[in-house]
Amino acid sequence: MISCGEPSGDLYAADLLARLRPRIAGLDAWGIGGDRLAGQGAELVAHIRDLAVVGILEVIRHLPEIHRIYRRTVAEIDRHRPDAAVLIDYPDFNLRLARELSGRGVPVIYYVSPQVWAWKRGRIDTIRKTVSRMLVIFPFEESLYRAERVPVAYVGHPLVDLVRPAPDRDEFLRLHGLDPRRPVVALLPGSRRQEIANNLPVLADAVRRLRAERPDIQFLLAVAPLLDAKALLRGLVGLPVQAVHDETHAAVSVSDLALVASGTATVETALLGTPMVVVYRVSPLSYALGRPFVRVPHYAMVNIIAEREVVPELIQGAFTATRVAAEALSLLTDGERRARMKADLAEVCRRLGGGGASERAAVQVAEVLRAARRA
Repeated sequence: MISCGEPSGDLYAADLLARLRPRIAGLDAWGIGGDRLAGQGAELVAHIRDLAVVGILEVIRHLPEIHRIYRRTVAEIDRHRPDAAVLIDYPDFNLRLARELSGRGVPVIYYVSPQVWAWKRGRIDTIRKTVSRMLVIFPFEESLYRAERVPVAYVGHPLVDLVRPAPDRDEFLRLHGLDPRRPVVALLPGSRRQEIANNLPVLADAVRRLRAERPDIQFLLAVAPLLDAKALLRGLVGLPVQAVHDETHAAVSVSDLALVASGTATVETALLGTPMVVVYRVSPLSYALGRPFVRVPHYAMVNIIAEREVVPELIQGAFTATRVAAEALSLLTDGERRARMKADLAEVCRRLGGGGASERAAVQVAEVLRAARRA
């Protein structure tokens, strides 16, 4: 069984399953995922589009649907009786599943650790009781779990292998009606509908301000797989923005700058070496309720990995069109600042290690599966 709740998890799950099949003859896979996991032959009992919700209040509003999916998944666990389960990130949902699976004697491999080092440290107790093996993607996570007596293996970050730039910048831009000689700014407002609702209006206003200052700037809107490009463009009516669907890596790689919603996309942007401004906003009440529990000095994963601020973070009240435009113009015009940020992003990439994460994760999962089938 495989369970993931977001587009990034779907990407990791699909690559993992592709590398696991040659190791386990006759492997049957099912669970929660997206189009990529289904494309690898997994039978979906629920799709990630029904789970991709962000923010405390937003999750509360969607609880009935999430609970229906949870009950259906538990029923499928009882029907299929899997030999092992791989749970990928999405901890609020997956840690509850871990209890159900562990209680039924199903070994649980957790791939991409919940960010217990950032908040909700108490989850470690649940992880210790329910997870057979934790597969972590950041080096500092391994020592944390070893100290807590949780079986752990550091496999590296799967995005190192999965991020692919456009093969030809000029050709990609011309294909999308843009001039390769003019500057390009990529807009990444998020992969979930609520993120779009919170982030896109401010980004749209920032685009207006940037165009007023620099009419030569061109804009690419990177539309995540589960989203409707036409619907997103309605929020940018009258603005010279070209949408690209399910080509985020290519769009970022050809851009001079990216305005990125905080999350996995910041790591993808770093791996592509594109300077960025990180933005994010949730409802005021969700922010007020969640902020006291955050234990790290930065929000952007790039800055957390670097252990200092290498890219600007405009979060919640600081996320205004005026500040986004100012940061963007600075990074487009200040050559020294751009060079310094690109060097810092290269250091972040070095800290992420080399490729092979999905292959190493597959080795770990296959080991647990074989042991479970022998038992």
